[in-house]
Amino acid sequence: MEKRSGFIWAPFLLGIIFIFVSLVTFRDPESSLLAIVYVFAFSAIFKGVFELFFRRSLNESAGQHSTLLIVLGIFDIIIGVFLLFNISAGLIALPFVFAIWFIVDSIVALATSGIYKVASTGYYWFNVIVNIIGIILGIMLIFNPISSALTLAFLVGFYFMMMGITLIVYAF
Repeated sequence: MEKRSGFIWAPFLLGIIFIFVSLVTFRDPESSLLAIVYVFAFSAIFKGVFELFFRRSLNESAGQHSTLLIVLGIFDIIIGVFLLFNISAGLIALPFVFAIWFIVDSIVALATSGIYKVASTGYYWFNVIVNIIGIILGIMLIFNPISSALTLAFLVGFYFMMMGITLIVYAF
């Protein structure tokens, strides 16, 4: 992968959306669980579509074929559609869905992070650290779902903030 120069709008805008979602979540965690299901559903669908387009762009510009990005994109879209049409089931399954999503998303990002090492060593290490934190959060959610439900708004806000910052950094 060649070093790129310039600004990329798509990850920047997605990063802004993720940071906005995190701030809304931090603002009123008690009453935002239902809103989290809707916001998460739309964000997951948007993120999945973005990953599919990013994979295509990565293939065209760098010649990298990433099946993992296709799997992750489809996985994100399926989660988003499920939550959008099953709100009550989404509320019950939310801690587990988030746990699986955090873990899968972070593992895939770690597995594909090697392509960033050529472009920017700093971004590579930032990406590795953020995704290790995402795996730790996912494991915490799986093994303690009751306390996860109580702190879910904070954890979701933290995750969206991490991913938003990562995307904005990548845009530059």
